[in-house]
Amino acid sequence: LQLVESGGGLVQAGGSLRLSCAASGRIFGINTMGWYRQGPGKQRELVAGITSGGSTNYKDSVKGRFTISRDSAKNTMYLQMNSLKPEDTAVYYCYAAIVVSRFSSPSNYWGQGTQVTVSS
Repeated sequence: LQLVESGGGLVQAGGSLRLSCAASGRIFGINTMGWYRQGPGKQRELVAGITSGGSTNYKDSVKGRFTISRDSAKNTMYLQMNSLKPEDTAVYYCYAAIVVSRFSSPSNYWGQGTQVTVSS
């Protein structure tokens, strides 16, 4: 079972990027999913989360600029990032609380991270 991220890169301030996170392997169901980021010299922080029912939450500094969504049929989550700022520069990690069978509890899985660099 793994999470694979894609979509990172280098963009100028004010630009946009769309991150994807695809879960594959033995999956019975996925509960909460979300995106964390870790900037240079900083601790990892939650950027946005989304429940299985579609409820979302965002870090204050990204509200109105970032949009999290998921396609449950594809076990895939997205992060649309608009109006990017240099302070958004970080490695972005996706996570998912995954249930592997009807008899198990959810466990957290993490992606390998994707670099987002915003130049001024």
